[in-house]
Amino acid sequence: MAKESMKARDRKRAKMVAHFADKREALKKAGDWDALQKLPRNSSSTRVRNRCQLTGRPRGYIRQFGVCRNVFREMALNGLIPGVTKSSW
Repeated sequence: MAKESMKARDRKRAKMVAHFADKREALKKAGDWDALQKLPRNSSSTRVRNRCQLTGRPRGYIRQFGVCRNVFREMALNGLIPGVTKSSW
């Protein structure tokens, strides 16, 4: 489990990215690199880290489901994800 402060920091960054997205795009098109550098660092989309929605784990993240591999496996074994079954042959 990730610390609550890490999860909160990441949510804050995602909110800031959404807030400055239009302004950032306009500055990039205009080629105004000085003004772009004056924007907050956390308004860049590369600073947001994909994290598991349930545990906050940053590694082993599966985009399609929004959870990490550990949680995905548990959910699949419990039948909580439709269409996903353990393979056997």
